[in-house]
Amino acid sequence: MSEKWKYTSFAKIPVDHMNPLLDRQFVHGEQGMLARITLRKGCIVPRHNHPNEQITYILEGALKFVLGDGEEVVVRAGEVLVIPPNLPHSAEALEDTVDLDVFTPPRADWLDGTDAYLRK
Repeated sequence: MSEKWKYTSFAKIPVDHMNPLLDRQFVHGEQGMLARITLRKGCIVPRHNHPNEQITYILEGALKFVLGDGEEVVVRAGEVLVIPPNLPHSAEALEDTVDLDVFTPPRADWLDGTDAYLRK
């Protein structure tokens, strides 16, 4: 039996317009998920947490994260933030931003459409 694999490009993945300031595309395997997120300046990702480890790499722009009990960090183009599982966090786009997020395991709430906090 051969292993299943996927091959695609973000140009072929439909864009999910979550709200007027946030667009998302993602691909996933059994154990990981890669998402391309576009946030327009002023976009707020509300405080939330999830059981997934998150690795965020900023391609363009800057995001201000508020982590845990209120620690703030600004992540800019070329920088990486690792968020451990279950750590509450929020983000604000300080300018138009494109980031790549890696999640392990894949985000079940994204796959089953129960991610309403992003659709506001």
